[in-house]
Amino acid sequence: MASAGLELQAAVYQKLRSDAVLVALLGGPKIYDDVPQQTAFPYITFGHSFMRDWSTASDVGHEHVVTLHVWSRAAGKKKVHEIMSTVEDLLHDRPLPLTGFKLVNFRHEYSDARRDNDGQTYHGTLRYRAVTEAETL
Repeated sequence: MASAGLELQAAVYQKLRSDAVLVALLGGPKIYDDVPQQTAFPYITFGHSFMRDWSTASDVGHEHVVTLHVWSRAAGKKKVHEIMSTVEDLLHDRPLPLTGFKLVNFRHEYSDARRDNDGQTYHGTLRYRAVTEAETL
């Protein structure tokens, strides 16, 4: 069986990558699991995620936490907030197509924006909670 977590990440990636407004804010489809060296700011990365059993007596299910990070070197937090707001509009309570699984919900839990310790990078964090169920044949 495929991984519900991997299917969910792929669906989030496709949703973000296909949005013209977000791609324009990022200066290209810069959404990464592993950031290429010398990537220009701003960009989005997949961060910590976890999945746990959320099955019922009749259905196989999983609860997921998905974390996204926004990175910018623009002056101030404005760019980070613009990107995070766009991402939230794209993902919160929106349908995402999954192969082999059904998305029950995908909800924004929190966002945070701050300056990193290097003094020049602004870092936004978005966390989502999702529930998936295995599709039955």
